[in-house]
Amino acid sequence: MRQVELNIELWPLLEPFVITGHIWTHCDVLVVNISENGFTGRGEATGVYYLDETAESMNRQVLGIREQLEQGMSREQLQSLLPAGGARNAVDCALWDLEAKISCRSIFELTDIQPGPVNTVITVTIDTPDEMANKARAISARQIKVKLDDEQPLERITAVCRARPDADIVVDANEGWSFELLKELAPQFKALGIKMIEQPLPRGKDDVLEQFQSPITLCADESCLDTSELDQAARRYQMVNIKLDKTGGLTEALNLVRQAKGKGMSLMVGNMTGTSLAMAPAYLVAQLCDFVDLDGALFLAEDRSCPMNYERGVVTGLSSQLWG
Repeated sequence: MRQVELNIELWPLLEPFVITGHIWTHCDVLVVNISENGFTGRGEATGVYYLDETAESMNRQVLGIREQLEQGMSREQLQSLLPAGGARNAVDCALWDLEAKISCRSIFELTDIQPGPVNTVITVTIDTPDEMANKARAISARQIKVKLDDEQPLERITAVCRARPDADIVVDANEGWSFELLKELAPQFKALGIKMIEQPLPRGKDDVLEQFQSPITLCADESCLDTSELDQAARRYQMVNIKLDKTGGLTEALNLVRQAKGKGMSLMVGNMTGTSLAMAPAYLVAQLCDFVDLDGALFLAEDRSCPMNYERGVVTGLSSQLWG
């Protein structure tokens, strides 16, 4: 019989992480450990903050299915027992990890995905234009993601672009703009060489994008949680950001990859912050994506043992001792 252990962990950040309407100083995660026949699979989730998920609420959800888990519940059964979200993500990833360990096969062998290094963006959080420029200069990676709200967006992004003319830059507004502001900024951002704008409008208030011919690629994040929202998102966006906390795990994330590709959409993989244990399964999805945002572990004051390796924005080194 399986054993299931749940742990809530707090991981301090190196400095406050600032986006539209939110500031974090630490990252609270739920870690699910599932043991069977001497092997243990692990999964980590931070949860979806804008859906009011917390480590405590996710813990309660998993406790509600603990008995089924210990009796041998499969990943397929899990998909209908828990809704998409962080709790299901932690369990789903733990089950993938457990299967890899029991079968003595890597996660890449299980999914038939070829592993390789990927270039991740490194995030510049909201600050004054000068400070954001300084942060951008300090980044050794060639791809940068800039968080913006509706205060001084053009001044801030211009400062970053001037500081790093060598970098490929994308922007994330985290639902912080109006449609009028988007129409004003999109051509100016295009002229600056910005590659993509992520989630400019609030979730549920972006239907106007169905008639908008954007001069720059728009990416759905909050507006596309999983495959159930893909059809609508595809009418409004050209790209989708896949996050395992949103999809409820790797199983649904791979379904979203397949269906979004079938609609001709570009793909990005992202994260809700977390340790390398959370980045590891997303690294698998990253092999299939056009843009990668897996820098979450870099914002922590410390990381797990056997962490993912980050070298000038290139992510490698998924150790089986970490996950998969």
